Amino acid sequence: MTVERGVTVRELVKDLDLNVFNEDADLDRVIQTLDINRPGLAMAGYLRYHPAERVQVLGRTELSFLRGMNEREQALRVFAFCSYQQTPCILVTRGDIPPEVLLREAQAKRIPVVGTNMVTTRLTATLSTYLEERLAPETLVHGVMVDVYGIGILITGSSGIGKSETGLELIKRGHRLVADDAVVIRQISDESLVGSPPPLLQHLLEIRGLGVLNAMTLFGAGAVRTHKKISMAIHLEAWKENVAYDRLGIDTQTMKILDLEIPKVTVPVRPGRNLAVIIEVAAMNFRLKAMGYDAAKTFTEELSQAIAAQTDGDV
Repeated sequence: MTVERGVTVRELVKDLDLNVFNEDADLDRVIQTLDINRPGLAMAGYLRYHPAERVQVLGRTELSFLRGMNEREQALRVFAFCSYQQTPCILVTRGDIPPEVLLREAQAKRIPVVGTNMVTTRLTATLSTYLEERLAPETLVHGVMVDVYGIGILITGSSGIGKSETGLELIKRGHRLVADDAVVIRQISDESLVGSPPPLLQHLLEIRGLGVLNAMTLFGAGAVRTHKKISMAIHLEAWKENVAYDRLGIDTQTMKILDLEIPKVTVPVRPGRNLAVIIEVAAMNFRLKAMGYDAAKTFTEELSQAIAAQTDGDV
């Protein structure tokens, strides 16, 4: 289930501690794009490709250009600039005061004009980071997420397969719980997925027969995390006798979440298998692969060399 996200101008003002120049404006306008626009071309009168749906940032350059016009030119340019109802807000940097003509026209269209003392470059960096976090694509996945040796692992599988019990055992072994039962996953960049618990389920574990447990209360603050980058997925499934499971670790599996593929390992479950230890070793093996050592690949190459040498000797 993918969720469309947005942030209101009211939230933006609160979170970034901005000033509002026209309090009667529509602060409930929603920002739905990560991009920011500095409307220099719009102030010059070129509006053919004007991205009005973006936050409009007016720095010292744009304001000095506008103030250099005569009153008639100012009125015409500002009227055209404020004619787009999809504009979420106009943000003025460096503690500057927007021209009266801009405030009047924005007020007529109920476009919020807000300000900050930050310089324009710092503001754009801060605003971009904020919007990337707030507007990142988001989905909800059924599973358990844990931090094992610094590796964020998403544990999936059918209901009752033992995901929560495995998570509990990992916590007892010194690892950290991120989320149980439901994991909120956000794609914060083209290469990163971050998992976190829904607010109501933070720090909670549900174990059949025991009920709901608070991992932080039972094991301490060091046993939980509020969020973690997802590095790999481990899928638990009931053991099937007629299925040939990978015994060398050569086959590469992936799991697609939002727009990204992450490595996946399928672990068959049957009585006697210590899933917590298997997941610990999977995390360590993932780290070794990231460092350039692949045991399965090395074994296969050495085996091929031994077979080749044997064949040459027979000849």
